[in-house]
Amino acid sequence: MALTSLKGDREFRRVRQHGLVLRDPLFTLRVTDYRPRHGEAWRPRAIIGIVVPKKTLSRAVDRNRARRRVREALRTLPGGLPPCRAILLPNPGVLSAPFPELQAALARVLAGVPGRVKRGGGKGQKIAPGGSS
Repeated sequence: MALTSLKGDREFRRVRQHGLVLRDPLFTLRVTDYRPRHGEAWRPRAIIGIVVPKKTLSRAVDRNRARRRVREALRTLPGGLPPCRAILLPNPGVLSAPFPELQAALARVLAGVPGRVKRGGGKGQKIAPGGSS
């Protein structure tokens, strides 16, 4: 499955304001429900923006490598991705974690994504990696 990326400040802002926060030691995921872009047909799919700030990884080589590893782990995830819009913020541990462990962490967190994410009025619900609430 080709991974679709968030585009433009408006989409990122909407996910940041109304997203549900799911945390893992390897990354933070902020998720909202899927809605088609303006003028687009209804095709439920995952639209994910991968953001790696300089504060997290200072070298461009590391930021690019983290982005590539996460993108590939999402692309090859068994069972696919739930329809949603999300921002994924990898932590430095993504570079040193074994690839199967990264995939397992993504699968575990994405399993906690409800079918329809409720809007949270700007404050996301934090869910621990092993359970809910």
